[in-house]
Amino acid sequence: MLKKQERLPLLSDLMLLAVAVVWGTSYGVVKSALVVYPVLSLLALRFGLTFLILSPALRHLRTATARTLRGVLLTGALLLSIFLCETFGILLTSAANAAFLISLCVVLTPLVEWWLLKRKPGAIEWAAVALSLVGAWLLAGAGSLNLNPGDALILLAALLRAVMVCVTKRVMRDSALPPLTITAMQSGVVASGSAAVAILFAPHQWQAPPSFAMHAGFWSYVAYLVLACTLFAFFAQNFAIKRSSPTRVSLLMGSEPAFGALFACLWLGERITTAAWVGGGLIVAASILATVRWSAGRVSAARA
Repeated sequence: MLKKQERLPLLSDLMLLAVAVVWGTSYGVVKSALVVYPVLSLLALRFGLTFLILSPALRHLRTATARTLRGVLLTGALLLSIFLCETFGILLTSAANAAFLISLCVVLTPLVEWWLLKRKPGAIEWAAVALSLVGAWLLAGAGSLNLNPGDALILLAALLRAVMVCVTKRVMRDSALPPLTITAMQSGVVASGSAAVAILFAPHQWQAPPSFAMHAGFWSYVAYLVLACTLFAFFAQNFAIKRSSPTRVSLLMGSEPAFGALFACLWLGERITTAAWVGGGLIVAASILATVRWSAGRVSAARA
């Protein structure tokens, strides 16, 4: 029977792999929702609902220090930047492209972690990163991909994701706030930030929500994005970051592009090449390599 110290890392692994599944499917769901509703209004609606649901968790802010609040607000601002780049990117490129290009955060995270947290990744972590990079290269058509503006935005989102994981690690390490409280604050920043950007710079993006009677499918997309892709996913990520290293977190979620490509193929009818499927398999293999290495992972996390 597993001890408590062993169960928590295993639970973190399973939660992160589940996050990879729901975030992989999110690209196709978001692309479907954007047919009905503009980017900034969709972000404000999605994260505004998340904030309302999690608002009871804000009671824990009474015990938070000013330093902790500044750190959480910083992660919220980073998250806003990520979703602005990512959602506009999804609008301008294919769901499959978005899914695999965002996976390059796996390659960037060890470098950002080394820079911000002074933790040098281990040899097996670098091997898994290299495997993920080869997989992403194959997913991109072995170098034949011509990047469009949407692809460029997704790449910027990948870099910001790497920074986000490392900054969140530092904030969670020094904070006693529950993950749900942090998720609530981050959601509030993204919702209010998206609304402010729309009102100040893109008034045409600020629209009333579609009626449920005429657009029931849209509201089912919003429910999935709020409950699975936001509430569960960000709670799971914050929970796991506190118990693992940023590089490990990114690697465990490295199967996201494979699920994203599969969902884009089945849901949106996008065509995926054989090389792309091989690349997705390599990224999943990299995630498994990270998952079975808990004994060394605990040592690395302790040094972070």
